[in-house]
Amino acid sequence: MADELKDTLNLPQTPFPMRANLTGREPARIAHWEQTGLYAKIQQRNANRPAFVLHDGPPFTNGDVHIGTALNKLLKDIILRYKTMRGFRTPYVPGWDCHGLPIEHKVMKELQAQKRELRPLDIRKACAEFSAKFIEKQRGQFRRLGVLADWTSEYKTMNPAFEADILRTFASIVGQGLVYRSKKPVYWSIPCATALAEAEIEYKDKRSSSVWVAFPVPAKNFSIVIWTTTPWTLPANLAIAVHPELEYVEIHHTTAAGTAKTYLVADVRADAFIADCALEGATRGAKHTGRSLEGLQARHPFIDRPSPVVLADYVTTDAGTGCVHTAPGHGMEDYQTGLKYGLDIYCPVNDSGTYANDGKIPPHLVGISVLETDGKCPANVAVLKTLEEHGALLKVVSIQHQYPHCWRSKTPVIFRAVDQWFVALDRDGKRRAALDAIGTVAWTPAFGENRIRAAVENRPDWCISRQRSWGVPIPAFYDAAGTAYLNATVIAAIAEKIATAGTNLWFEQTAAELLDGIALPATWPAAAQLTKGNDTLDVWIDSGTSHIAVLTHHPDLHWPADLYLEGSDQHRGWFQSTLWTAVLTKGAAPYKRVITHGFVVNEKRQKISKSDGKPQTADGYVNKYGADIVRLWIASENYQNDIPLSDAIFDSISNQYRGIRNTLRYQLSNLYDFDPAQHTIPPADLTLLDKWALSKLDALVGEVTAACENYEFHKAYAALTNFSTNTLSATYHNILKDRLYTLAADAPARRSAQPALHGIFTPFVRLCAPFLPFTTDEAWSFYKTGQEYSDTTASIHLEDWPGNADVHTTWHRRLARDCSADTLVCDGETTGNPACAAPTPGDTLGDTDKIVCATSTAAADFD
Repeated sequence: MADELKDTLNLPQTPFPMRANLTGREPARIAHWEQTGLYAKIQQRNANRPAFVLHDGPPFTNGDVHIGTALNKLLKDIILRYKTMRGFRTPYVPGWDCHGLPIEHKVMKELQAQKRELRPLDIRKACAEFSAKFIEKQRGQFRRLGVLADWTSEYKTMNPAFEADILRTFASIVGQGLVYRSKKPVYWSIPCATALAEAEIEYKDKRSSSVWVAFPVPAKNFSIVIWTTTPWTLPANLAIAVHPELEYVEIHHTTAAGTAKTYLVADVRADAFIADCALEGATRGAKHTGRSLEGLQARHPFIDRPSPVVLADYVTTDAGTGCVHTAPGHGMEDYQTGLKYGLDIYCPVNDSGTYANDGKIPPHLVGISVLETDGKCPANVAVLKTLEEHGALLKVVSIQHQYPHCWRSKTPVIFRAVDQWFVALDRDGKRRAALDAIGTVAWTPAFGENRIRAAVENRPDWCISRQRSWGVPIPAFYDAAGTAYLNATVIAAIAEKIATAGTNLWFEQTAAELLDGIALPATWPAAAQLTKGNDTLDVWIDSGTSHIAVLTHHPDLHWPADLYLEGSDQHRGWFQSTLWTAVLTKGAAPYKRVITHGFVVNEKRQKISKSDGKPQTADGYVNKYGADIVRLWIASENYQNDIPLSDAIFDSISNQYRGIRNTLRYQLSNLYDFDPAQHTIPPADLTLLDKWALSKLDALVGEVTAACENYEFHKAYAALTNFSTNTLSATYHNILKDRLYTLAADAPARRSAQPALHGIFTPFVRLCAPFLPFTTDEAWSFYKTGQEYSDTTASIHLEDWPGNADVHTTWHRRLARDCSADTLVCDGETTGNPACAAPTPGDTLGDTDKIVCATSTAAADFD
């Protein structure tokens, strides 16, 4: 009896499975995409349409794909899939950053552990193998995430052709007279034995010894008191800076032993100084203007040399004594003051971070390290002891403050003056040009513009030399006296050799061999009298040159890019380095729009970093949940903020995913006997409930489209999940069950529901496609062919983005006034329409015409 009753029902039927089994099905679908050439089919389909170029910021090839890198790559893939469905050609050339400290650091550890020889050429070969290994690994991991790209054209910064473009770009900058060599203080990582770029610095809390030190002034009856949090720099002290407009006061104090002392500090800091140094009974004496103190000869507290008083406007009174210890070899402001007063740019600390035996450092300090480990700095201990022995140490306290650290070794950096190559950023109005270029770019979020403006405005000249083996060499030559020779024409000629042989050539040949066949400037010595330099270029020049090496060479791309999308830390990194190389060589920004995202954080809102020692790999989540759920998690979060990550969040996203999948399955299963050609009915004949559902879909299309146009994918996610859960599952689908299952197959109410379901499914599945490419492609294949796989003509990713015409509404659109200068492209549905051949502003087009504003990337306004 039960079977007989069952036979009277129109029960849902579909091979589209309820259980997703993403970890099992997704790899098979990737193989299907690659076998059928889906990426190429997509590009061919839109071959005659406007290009939307997203230039890929290259990840370092030094490990598995981190979950933060996956966030970045998937946001790009979502955008490109959306733009493709909107009618754009979307060539995507992924890249890899191969040189630099992160890779060399890991390789050096491996080589040292194996006790292998560490010659530069051996290090370079090992680094190249290491990088190549992770390129293969990361490429597979990106593909597993569902990223579609032109993998055959991928760029690698270690490819000879790319290296040659780096050198050509460098030659252009040299040719403008912007590159110079100078001994200036730079960030120095002691464990890594190299200068660091500003973007390789991270600020962390650090405990330091805060000290008050007396510098005696023999010609006067007082000592000038300085305050510093870096006692280890005191052996390099050459002056004391005071503010010319401040007033300074003598502080008289008698010690417990009855000794009379007089100290000089800024008047506004006198009370704090007396309290900090516990000078009970101290009294104020004579006052002096800062300007009147200029040239006063103080003496170094434990080294027999003068420490003259100099004037500096940067002296502040928010802390300290208003008298600033000045070591030109250990700080940029000190360096500038040193130049002004003709002081030696003195740095007694060698490459390994110990005091050098230079004849100026007291013998008992030679060889002591200034590197702080486990909160202790041997040099600080030794210097404080020396100060105390000389009666110059007034007070020591421990303070906690923000201090720059090396992002790789996680140790505090030092400021150290060494001979380096720099790019002059203020010369010939280059900084002004860079700031002007920033104003031509659309920044998302908007505050990104202020961040990069501040970074560009405050950046000192670009230190571009590194003391590493794994990188592109700076083609500089030196004579026997150490004079450096750098010439744009010579660099360009060497670049031609590098284009075929690679930069290993620099390490394999002598200077004479490298210069063979190259005409040298008349001012140069003969090639046989020259030696080659050992410095390599800052790797930010490598990746910062990619817009030239990639966008200007690939036939499907164009310069500038339509979009850059990276993490918010790249305002100091790639966004800035690529801006500078573009402005210096092309006079404009290399991008039209820049989008930034936050960092992936844990439950405690702490950044999950690759360099923390326990990185979260993307594979760990893909293998557990599937790529579509990882993608849905990314879509669910407002990426402009930091993005939280936890198992609880993924469990919630998994539930949302099941809701969407069940929605698609419900619709497919109730369309098994529906033929659009036979069973579609006029919109006016639909039931009121079906019209209501379609009107909700109409609103959804507009809402999701607007969200995607604004790159606000979390809003698209919220609209899609709300529509699936509340509008459909809890309301519309629930109400439909009776008439779908119990009425006769051709009952009017059932035949009203099916066109509505069909009219909802086809737009809804396409709205979900950029976010859930595996699931939607699977559902689309079952819808089109009844099979899990078909040829690429049945791929959801070869379909257009849904428009209001899909929900049985009249779709009249005309050209928007702000699109009058755009190139307008018809979508193929209106072939032969005169308006498509030569559209003009104000034309009213047909019901199903679709117009794309090529420059604004926004659809024309609805009439």
